[in-house]
Amino acid sequence: MAEVNHSTVSEFVLLGLCDSWELQIFFFLLILVLYLIIVLGNIFIVILVITDPHLHSPMYFLLANLSFVDLWLSSVTTPKMITDLLKENKTISFGGCMCQILFVHFVGGGEMVLLVAMAYDRYVAICKPLHYIAIMSQRKCICLVMVSWIIGFVHSVSQLAVIVELPFCGPRIVNSFFCDIPLVIELACINSHSLGILMNSDSGVLAMTCFILLLISYTYILLTVRHHSKHGASKALSTCTAHIMVVVLFFGPCIFIYVWPLNITSVDKFLAVFYSVITPLLNPAIYTFRNKEMKVSLRKFKSQYVSLRWNL
Repeated sequence: MAEVNHSTVSEFVLLGLCDSWELQIFFFLLILVLYLIIVLGNIFIVILVITDPHLHSPMYFLLANLSFVDLWLSSVTTPKMITDLLKENKTISFGGCMCQILFVHFVGGGEMVLLVAMAYDRYVAICKPLHYIAIMSQRKCICLVMVSWIIGFVHSVSQLAVIVELPFCGPRIVNSFFCDIPLVIELACINSHSLGILMNSDSGVLAMTCFILLLISYTYILLTVRHHSKHGASKALSTCTAHIMVVVLFFGPCIFIYVWPLNITSVDKFLAVFYSVITPLLNPAIYTFRNKEMKVSLRKFKSQYVSLRWNL
C-alpha cells in the first residue's frame, strides 16, 4: 500500500476558487489585502499585550495567544491560495498536501480548546471575582495554552497517520484551494465512504465537544449573574457578547464541514475561505478593539509613537 501511495501520486491538482480569470484577479487583490491586515493586526495585538504592563492579565494573555493562533491558522493555506490565483496550473506536492492537513487540524484544534480556556477565564472572572487572581495564576494560564496545543497536535497526528497510509493510485484533482481531509480521502483507491465518516467524526467530536462546553459555560455565566442583579446580567451579557460572536464565527464553518456536511462545492469553498481568512480577520477586532482597556492601550501606543516621531 505504501509503495503504491508514494510511487504513483507525487502531486495533487487544486481547482482553486473559480474558473474565471477576472474573478481570480479580483480575489487575488481582495484576499491579499485581507491577509496583510490579518498578519499586521494579529502581530500588533501580540506586541501590544507584551509591551503594555496594564495588559499583563490572564484575559489578555489568552487574547494574545488567540491572535498568535489566528495568524498561523490563516498562514497555513492563504499564502498558497493567493499565489495560485495567478497561476493557470495549480498543483501541490504530496508532502505539501499532507503538511496542510497536519497544520490545519493542529492549529484549528488548538484554537477550539483555547476558546474553551477563554470561556473558563470569563467564568472565573464573572462568577468568582474574589478568587480570580488565585485561580487564574500565570502557571494556570500557561498550562491551559499548553493543553490546547497538545490536544490540537494529538488530533492532527491521529488524522494524518491514517491518511498518509492510504493508496493514491490515480485521481488527484482536489476541488478546492487547499488539501482537506474529506476531499483527499475521496481520491484514495479504496472504498473510502466509511473511512470518510470516521475521519469527519473525529473532527466533529472535537468541534462539538468544545462547542457544547462553550454554550454551557456562557449560559451558566449569564444565569449566575442574573440572580444577583439585572445590571450585572446586562454587564455580563455585554462582556460575553464578543466571545459568543467569535464562537459562532469559528465553529459555524467547522460544524458544516465536518459535523453536518452540505456536499455543495460552492458552499464548501465559501466556508473554507471564511474559516481561513475571515475568522482570523474578525477575531482580534471583535475580542480586542471593542475592549476599553485595549482601546486605552492603543491610544497610549499611538501617542508614544507620535511623540517619538516628533522628537526624531
